[in-house]
Amino acid sequence: MNPTPSTPRRRTGKRMALAGGIVAALAAAGWYGWQHYHAQEDALARYLTATVQQGDIEDLVTATGSLQPSDYVDVGAQVSGQLEKIYAEVGSVVKKGDLLAEIDSTVYSATVDARRAALKNLQATQQARESDLKLAEQQLQRQQNLARDSATSEDSLQQAQASVRSALAQLASVKAQIEQAESTLRVDETSLKYAQILAPMDGVVVSISLKQGQTINASQSSPTLLRIADLSTMTVQTQVSEADVTRLRPGMPLYFTTLGSRNRRYQGELRKVEPTPTVNNNVVLYNALFDVKNQQRNLLPQMTAQVFFVAAEAHDTLVVPAGAVKLARMAPGSRRGDSEASGPAGAPPRGEASAGKGQPPRATAAPQGQEAKAPVAANRQNSAKPEMAAAGMPPAGERPAGFGGAPLSDAEREARRKQFESMTPEQREAWRARRAEQRQAQGEGGMPPAGPRAAGNEPPAKRGDAAGTGKAVAAANPAATTARVKPRELPVWSGVGNGRQQRVREGTVRVVLPDNSIVERQVTVGITDRVSYQVLAGLKPGERVIVGEKAQDKEAARKGTGRSGEMGPPAGMGAPGMGAPGMGAGR
Repeated sequence: MNPTPSTPRRRTGKRMALAGGIVAALAAAGWYGWQHYHAQEDALARYLTATVQQGDIEDLVTATGSLQPSDYVDVGAQVSGQLEKIYAEVGSVVKKGDLLAEIDSTVYSATVDARRAALKNLQATQQARESDLKLAEQQLQRQQNLARDSATSEDSLQQAQASVRSALAQLASVKAQIEQAESTLRVDETSLKYAQILAPMDGVVVSISLKQGQTINASQSSPTLLRIADLSTMTVQTQVSEADVTRLRPGMPLYFTTLGSRNRRYQGELRKVEPTPTVNNNVVLYNALFDVKNQQRNLLPQMTAQVFFVAAEAHDTLVVPAGAVKLARMAPGSRRGDSEASGPAGAPPRGEASAGKGQPPRATAAPQGQEAKAPVAANRQNSAKPEMAAAGMPPAGERPAGFGGAPLSDAEREARRKQFESMTPEQREAWRARRAEQRQAQGEGGMPPAGPRAAGNEPPAKRGDAAGTGKAVAAANPAATTARVKPRELPVWSGVGNGRQQRVREGTVRVVLPDNSIVERQVTVGITDRVSYQVLAGLKPGERVIVGEKAQDKEAARKGTGRSGEMGPPAGMGAPGMGAPGMGAGR
């Protein structure tokens, strides 16, 4: 037999077997990748996610106010009588001095005529008294000439002198009566002029209170006929609650809308806040006033305004939903803006888990010898600071509850607050110094973040190993480098003077990476409008963050485990890779 013909057949069979193996391997890899990808998608489907975007954010104080003319006059009547004629209408534009209305002036005209006639009578009497005075003076001069020649008696001279004095007194009396009559005449003429009501200012007639033909009694009260207002400038009187009034500052920007023009914003600046409040149903409200130009007369009196005081604002900034940010706890006695984060700014995330993993990986064992060194260092610090132990403060090497460790309960938080208030100034300074040392140790890598540590995040045996460990973690998790926060100067609140600084807070968010894995990242946030936060550091545009869990998934998880949704599954019961060591998905 010749073996040559069988050789090509064997080669063909081997090639076919090899090709079949390759196809099977590719199919298995594709099937595994497909299963793994869709498993991550299914696990991620239980979360609500949002995208970090560029946008504008405003910290607002909202209130409701009403529009009033900045300058107005209530025009009244100063004399009584029947309102004979009204020349203006509501909405009429008037100038200062224009005739608005007339009151029946018959009585006042007659009184003026009588006063004038009486004045003329007194003026005639004055002329007669002046003639009598002139005659008495001539007689006195004659008697004086005769007395020099001893041609008259002393009695005649004295009578002549008395006649002159009497004529002068009568003339002075008549002059006083004339002045009185002239004064009375001026009063009556003024009353007659008041019968014509003139416009005291330029403006618009916004209301008319009386009707034509109505009788006015001005002797008992001052009746108001109409109101003239200057509508070119309107004043908005806003009522702000006592909880928000402390955030207002004169000169801060604001805008408001009206019911008739919701899409149009009217800009303005806060002019003043009145110190005297108004109390309505035990609610304390303060009046905040500001002016707005109204050249087009679109704003009318008594309109309702929805006012927004801009306490802080940022434009074209990163914005993340408020539900995605978990703010760090603040320490007692710390300033606003000092974060109480569990880890240092710029530290790598607490752990990286794939989609669907409800808790970080289990902590790995520390190298031998480190566990023995930690108590010794703690005892040294405690022995060096006996005043902290006397104040009841925890050891310096121990992370107390509420400071990056276990959360405090309400009772513990109240007890800690009372304990802090009972400290002496020296003990408080020692406590602050210890906190500063802890933060410095965190920044140098000497103290690891609280909570379970991920693999590769073990505390280094020496401070000199901190840099190498940080580089290794950054290389393993490139997203951790974006969470580093550098010290910066606090920006000034926009629109608020006196150098007021905005509140900067530290917090954490859960970020969905491109491979659908979830990582916890530290961020710095600034302005908030109660719906979103301004992101100052830690996130990039387009990244996805977890806002929360879907209600049905949360309820199902609660019923399935019999635990609170915050506790997570027990070891060995979670997603693959989340159980105890050696327990895989198929076990």
